[in-house]
Amino acid sequence: MTNITANELKTRGVSAISKALEDSQEAIVSVRGKDTYVVMDFAHYTHLRTCEIEAAIHASRADIEAGRYIVESPEDHMKRLDTME
Repeated sequence: MTNITANELKTRGVSAISKALEDSQEAIVSVRGKDTYVVMDFAHYTHLRTCEIEAAIHASRADIEAGRYIVESPEDHMKRLDTME
């Protein structure tokens, strides 16, 4: 993964990001020597978000198959949530 310093980003702007993403799908932006942010192409970000959603759907289906769910009215649900605080 390519690194970009905050100073380089400040002076070169988006061109620094474009250059960093030529060789890698993600680039780390470091601020004062500390890795702070990750930038990526929007298509790659969309792919990662889709993967997260698919993983959540898979986990939800597994919970349903294992019986790890509750059937209740909205009012009962709110009462149960209030007791959790």
